[in-house]
Amino acid sequence: MRILTAMSGGVDSSVAAFLLRENGNEVVGAMMKLFSDEALGELSPEENSRACCTLSDADDARAVATRMHIPFYVFNFADVFEATVMRRFVGEYLCGRTPNPCIDCNRFMKFEKFLYRAQELDCAAIATGHYARITREPCGRFLLRMGKDAAKDQSYVLYTLTQTQLAHTRFPLGDLEKHEVRSIAEEQQFVTARKRDSQDICFAPNGDYAGFITRQTGTPPQKGNFVDAHGNVLGEHRGIINYTVGQRKGLGISAPAPLFVTKINPPDNTVTLGASETLFAKTLTARDINLIAADKIDGTLQVQAKIRYAHAPQPAKIHQTAPDEIRVEFNEPQRAITPGQAVVFYDSDVVVGGGVIQ
Repeated sequence: MRILTAMSGGVDSSVAAFLLRENGNEVVGAMMKLFSDEALGELSPEENSRACCTLSDADDARAVATRMHIPFYVFNFADVFEATVMRRFVGEYLCGRTPNPCIDCNRFMKFEKFLYRAQELDCAAIATGHYARITREPCGRFLLRMGKDAAKDQSYVLYTLTQTQLAHTRFPLGDLEKHEVRSIAEEQQFVTARKRDSQDICFAPNGDYAGFITRQTGTPPQKGNFVDAHGNVLGEHRGIINYTVGQRKGLGISAPAPLFVTKINPPDNTVTLGASETLFAKTLTARDINLIAADKIDGTLQVQAKIRYAHAPQPAKIHQTAPDEIRVEFNEPQRAITPGQAVVFYDSDVVVGGGVIQ
């Protein structure tokens, strides 16, 4: 099979391409250039090493492709990435929500734009270095499953995949653990073998989201008031883009007990603070729904639900209240349910689907 493989210049995508070739596939390597180096702003060498899609990453990916004797291309998708991922990220923060741009990148770039490019190049499928698995039911439905390595599982950020996309996608690392992947890279003497994993948002590798948003909008954040649940003013904040639900550090507020961000209120430019116990809730509503394991949820379904990438799945009941809305009720209260983040539903290791927390 002719497969277009996304090669980011990291160890995972390098080994994914290698395994596909070893299994007899015709592998074409490609990197998505998502933004200019200038868009990152001034970064230290340490911060630059945490970024992705840089010129050095392209050099590393090309070196691996050359070693494997496969073609390698760089696709300039910067305009699409800015329109579908970066602008959405900025817009969500300005509306008081905390988005996950990795999910948007998968949704709009890797499994839409990249897949479309694969079809233009007469490739039957695309492949990435994600730690996840795809299986097919006897009825023909494709299922997305957790990767074997629980510590590296990335199924959470893939919940938007459709049946068509799953049919034309390969995850070669799904049955491997990270140490096995690095061992293969070492054996093949890939330059990426010991390269550190990128863990930050690619276009803000220094973690300064507010600075990135300010550069994008050209407008400094507007100061406003910290308030309590009753509207009493507690102090002044530095702009709502500097805060997210559950945050404690960096508030600059003196109080007898620790205070946390409990709500962000763009209409009046206030940030509500409260005690830790006020962050707990048992229910949420999710919209922008994508279901993988079913066409719709009939009645009430018992699942394990994750409300953020690093969150351990928790028992919950879900009920579809509208074609694009699901109500989630957890068995136990969950801390800091954050608007803009994704909630993803699991049945054992199978991704049922997910949506965006309202």
